[in-house]
Amino acid sequence: MAPKTHDLAKPHDPTPAFQRLRLRLRALFYGESRAAIRFRLGVIVLDLLLIGFFIATPMVRDRPIYLAIDYAIAVVVLVDLAARALAAPDLSRWLRRSSFWVDVVVLITLLFPLWLANFAFLRVLRLWSLFHSDFFWETVARRYDNTRWEETTKALATLVTYLFIVTGVVYALYARQHPHINGYVDALYFTVSTVTTTGFGDVTLPGVSGKLISILIMLSGFTLFVRLAQALLRPRKVLFPCPTCGLLRHDLDAVHCKACGQLLNIPNDEGP
Repeated sequence: MAPKTHDLAKPHDPTPAFQRLRLRLRALFYGESRAAIRFRLGVIVLDLLLIGFFIATPMVRDRPIYLAIDYAIAVVVLVDLAARALAAPDLSRWLRRSSFWVDVVVLITLLFPLWLANFAFLRVLRLWSLFHSDFFWETVARRYDNTRWEETTKALATLVTYLFIVTGVVYALYARQHPHINGYVDALYFTVSTVTTTGFGDVTLPGVSGKLISILIMLSGFTLFVRLAQALLRPRKVLFPCPTCGLLRHDLDAVHCKACGQLLNIPNDEGP
């Protein structure tokens, strides 16, 4: 009798396919390999392209191809959400993040572009979400994480997002109903001139409601400008939580915490 031949095939992986997919996605979203970093850079570039489309949406909404692009982006956002959910180490914690709810709002406006056309400006919130995420800072700008660069970039992203959100509100409420707001650029012009308190007076919102909206835009916009100025001009500090009192900001050469006197061991690039 001929001897039995042993099966030389590669042993079967007992891990279920779904679990392998989760592990693979987790390695890509949170890993340190070159492949993972390239993957995250690609996701960030895609995010920036989507944000560019969201900003340009009011100017291309009347094009015949707009709906096709809109639904295609909805598929991309849905796949991105599903991938992040599968990759999340703690799903319940990930679901509580503001970035998740921003993506849900964006996805809803993409799935129903005709019914929610006046709310399309909310898609620009993804700009705020991207630049306030650890995903961005740990991938692209790790060197500047927890520095003035991060604080300044976040303040600028918040201000830019605010400008486009307010522009969307003004455009949705007054476009083609106000003699001087005939398009998106007119609404943007009014928003910027109001936020900067330049107020040329050539475009003003009518009625009591218009005046109240203008006041709200000026006050909130001025607050964001002050925050940006603080991030730019405030003396440089290092972010390091004191193990005793929790004070976060310290001088660059701090040895002891100013609040409680605790000895600090702030890491730096100069070595011991």
